[in-house]
Amino acid sequence: QQRDKLKQYQKRISLNLEKERALARQLLKEGRKEKAMLLLKKKRYQEQLLDKTENQISNLERMVQDIEFTQIEMKVIEGLKIGNECLNKMHQVMSIEEVERIIGETQDAVEYQRQIDELLAGSLTEEDEDAILEELNAITQEQMELPEVPSEPLPEKIPEASPVKNRPKPELVAAS
Repeated sequence: QQRDKLKQYQKRISLNLEKERALARQLLKEGRKEKAMLLLKKKRYQEQLLDKTENQISNLERMVQDIEFTQIEMKVIEGLKIGNECLNKMHQVMSIEEVERIIGETQDAVEYQRQIDELLAGSLTEEDEDAILEELNAITQEQMELPEVPSEPLPEKIPEASPVKNRPKPELVAAS
């Protein structure tokens, strides 16, 4: 709000400067040099005020930016604080001992499964393997029934096949 008020003040001073400059010219034409000098001094003072207000506006804008950045920093810090609290709660729920216990149980289960796999894989003997292969061959022979081979000799010359007559293809006509 203060910045806006200062900008309005600048506009007023700028308008006054233009009016006083025009008035000083008119006074010089009329020959009233002392009055024109006084107006120019007043004009110079107002220009200095204008420079001061410009500096004040710059300071205010810088301050506003600093405040905005500080607000952003505060939000980041608040976010970090909440994140830290969440992590602490999660650490309370899952302790190191609990994680070690779960990892140990998982390793035990993997070891147990490996032992079961070894028992299953190692329980077949060579005789069992041979029996399995014979059964596989028998099933394969049952599934493949080959046609009988003809016992007659093959003819010497194969008769030529009669050519197939080409019929003209029906022409497609667009429907109207």
